[in-house]
Amino acid sequence: MLTAMTLIFLTGYLAIALEHPLKMNKAGTALLTGTILWVIYTFAAPECIPTVSADAFKLFLTTRPELAELSFIQQCNHFVVEHQILESIGEICETLIFLIGAMITVELVDAHGGFLFVTNRITTKNKRKLLWIIATITFFMSSVLDNLTTSIVMIMVIRKLIANYKERWVFGSIIVIAANSGGAWSPIGDVTTIMLWVRGNISTSSTIPHLFLPSLISAFIPVLIAQRFLHGNLSQIRATDLAEENEIIKELKTKERLSILIIGVACLLFVPVFKTITHLPPFVGILFGLGVLWFFTEMMYRRKERIHEDLKLRVTKIVQRIDGTTLLFFLGILLAVDALRYAGILDMVSEGLDKYVGNVYAVNMIIGTLSAIVDNVPLVAGAIAMYPVATDAMVLASSNPEYLTHFTQDGIFWQFLAYCAGVGGSMLIIGSAAGVVVMGLERINFLWYLRVITPMAVAGYLAGAGVYIIQNSIFP
Repeated sequence: MLTAMTLIFLTGYLAIALEHPLKMNKAGTALLTGTILWVIYTFAAPECIPTVSADAFKLFLTTRPELAELSFIQQCNHFVVEHQILESIGEICETLIFLIGAMITVELVDAHGGFLFVTNRITTKNKRKLLWIIATITFFMSSVLDNLTTSIVMIMVIRKLIANYKERWVFGSIIVIAANSGGAWSPIGDVTTIMLWVRGNISTSSTIPHLFLPSLISAFIPVLIAQRFLHGNLSQIRATDLAEENEIIKELKTKERLSILIIGVACLLFVPVFKTITHLPPFVGILFGLGVLWFFTEMMYRRKERIHEDLKLRVTKIVQRIDGTTLLFFLGILLAVDALRYAGILDMVSEGLDKYVGNVYAVNMIIGTLSAIVDNVPLVAGAIAMYPVATDAMVLASSNPEYLTHFTQDGIFWQFLAYCAGVGGSMLIIGSAAGVVVMGLERINFLWYLRVITPMAVAGYLAGAGVYIIQNSIFP
């Protein structure tokens, strides 16, 4: 059954990677894979539980004395249904609820023209200077917003500024690289860093200072190389006017749109502070921020009686705009990974990596390279499942405490994983959600990206990794 689970997961993974040629949405594939694996694991549980979850199983039986009269197989079934799957879905929902809150917040700011205050201040005509400005804005914006939303906003900007599609390809590719790098150094900048942060593998106070410089290097080295494709000045430059596409923006005052931007960004930035003060999970903080923004917009629209109700972009309308398919994909793939974890398959993989690779830097570089080919979400989810966060007690009891310290909270393994999984996806245009969206919006050719952009993305990835390794050897 373990072999069958492995083959089903690999088949599902392949179908997800080949989503576009197969014309099969990856969310459906992920949900099907995840549910099938849990069904198989339910039958395999009597084999797996005694070796993988023996302590948790014994504790469960002590809390349910009425199960003592049942057979071992029935006890295992109760343990899976009443403990393991509920524990799994609880951990997954922490991530999904946070993403829902963040997506609604970002969409609300964007729908009310909040990002115009950033984009309309781009006035340079020099193409190379514009490339640096776009890369810088993207890098820092994606550390607060998700890299997918940042990429869409910045693509809308360059469409207003640049007519030549080949030059837009260069700008669009740099946007992908800068967005992925910018999301890697912030706990709320990328889905993978959110997963690591929500589950306690990394913290804000340690992640930002350790990953900022490597991420910056990984973004700006490709910009240095890409400059050679751009020459001269733009023929004309004008402010980005997204109000042409949204009637409500014309009806709102400048201070109202600015207030929504400030409150929205402040709510996102407040989440780490909220977690530090209250010690509550991050999803509580993002829901609190969303509630504040929701209250503000409702009060604002109460004063706008002359605006027709159909034009008002209340949160109830914005909710319909968020990408539910992406959320279902995360649900399915995380369910699949958890089934492998409970079955003990991921433990076998981690033991193999420790035995044949044995170096945390090398393991993460492999994961980062793989993230350019397949989605980085299941890769990070798998790594989280393979290597539990080590406690001080575990380190003291270990025969190799120096190695195990790499897996404590904010250990080298988790920080470098955040960098490699986030930045590594830039090496191919299909290696990240931002890349896939930009590829679709600008019709970027896969082979052109592979030939022109991949070498500079690899150079940035390796340079940033080198900086992180050197940085940790000097300032451990």
